[in-house]
Amino acid sequence: MRFIDEALIKIIAGHGGPGCVSFRREKFIPRGGPDGGDGGRGGDVIFKASIQIGTLQDLRYRREYSAPSGVHGSGANKAGRDGEDIEIRVPVGTVIRDQETGELLVDFTEHGETWLAAKGGRGGKGNAHFVSSTFQAPKFAQEGEEGQERALKLELKLLADVALIGFPNAGKSTLISRISAARPKIADYAFTTLTPNLGVVSLPDHSSFVVADIPGLIEGAHRGMGLGHKFLKHIERTRVFVHMLDGTKLLEDATTPTMDEERDSLDFAVDELISRYEIIRRELGLFNEELLHKPEVVVINKGDLIGENSDLMIRARAKLRARLHSIRGREPEGQEPYFVSAVSGQGVESLLYLLKEYVFTERTAIGLTTKKEVIMPFDESIRRS
Repeated sequence: MRFIDEALIKIIAGHGGPGCVSFRREKFIPRGGPDGGDGGRGGDVIFKASIQIGTLQDLRYRREYSAPSGVHGSGANKAGRDGEDIEIRVPVGTVIRDQETGELLVDFTEHGETWLAAKGGRGGKGNAHFVSSTFQAPKFAQEGEEGQERALKLELKLLADVALIGFPNAGKSTLISRISAARPKIADYAFTTLTPNLGVVSLPDHSSFVVADIPGLIEGAHRGMGLGHKFLKHIERTRVFVHMLDGTKLLEDATTPTMDEERDSLDFAVDELISRYEIIRRELGLFNEELLHKPEVVVINKGDLIGENSDLMIRARAKLRARLHSIRGREPEGQEPYFVSAVSGQGVESLLYLLKEYVFTERTAIGLTTKKEVIMPFDESIRRS
């Protein structure tokens, strides 16, 4: 199944059925009077969030959704049948905007959430409603109201606690396959991951959180270079970033003599690694400046190769910490950057418990300080023209 995360659709609520013009005509009952029934209500269009759906694929290929209209009334004061409501199921994490104005209409963040997107028109009143002492035989009835019509843009933003970001081939897919049941494609060439992958991390203490493997980012991602522009939006909801850097490049550069005799090869290796880190941070900031303020953990993958040279690891960590301090303006916490091996599992368990602390701290903070925005389900002024 293709990963579809955007869709443009049109929704039309059902029209109300017209009222009936009818007069009672029965034997032995002269002047029976008006008995036209009311028309039925048009069906509503309702969206519902579901964890059982992973993409917007169904909505990509069906562009218009129309609810049934109400049935017209009939004689003997019989009201018309109401049109049935239609329910459109979307994945949790779907954002719905007005296609023309871009206005945010609803943001689904929980399973089972519903939103009345378009209200069906009211049924027209039959002529029996218009009888009065001075108007005994009305020969007219109301037409049913038109249902609401909207053009909507749907975007899916994955709901994950932790996002694995970094250049292609940094080992993000290997890591998520080790810590969860996700099985993304893994190969030794760039852009192996073409769609985001989600995995649930379950720890021995019965705690859990969701990790997203984001396709590799490169310079210019915010402008659509590589695959980043398409999937950068999926990291906006995450609580923590794991910025993965390739340890093999650090090892190669640090053990290769430089042409500059006054410059240490390890300094060159650290500069190269930090330049990649800064490129990714720059792309995040250009896409959405708020992303630069999210908690992040820098991880050097393939650390088992560097671990054979403990002196190199100690020196590299010290230099990298100093550079991170100058970039962020604060001292890195703990043992950051963390050296792990997604293949062998070295250092992975301690990293997971660190991420758990970040995730649960953020969850608690959000739970105490935020209040879900209430969005009006529809605007009465939106009617079919």
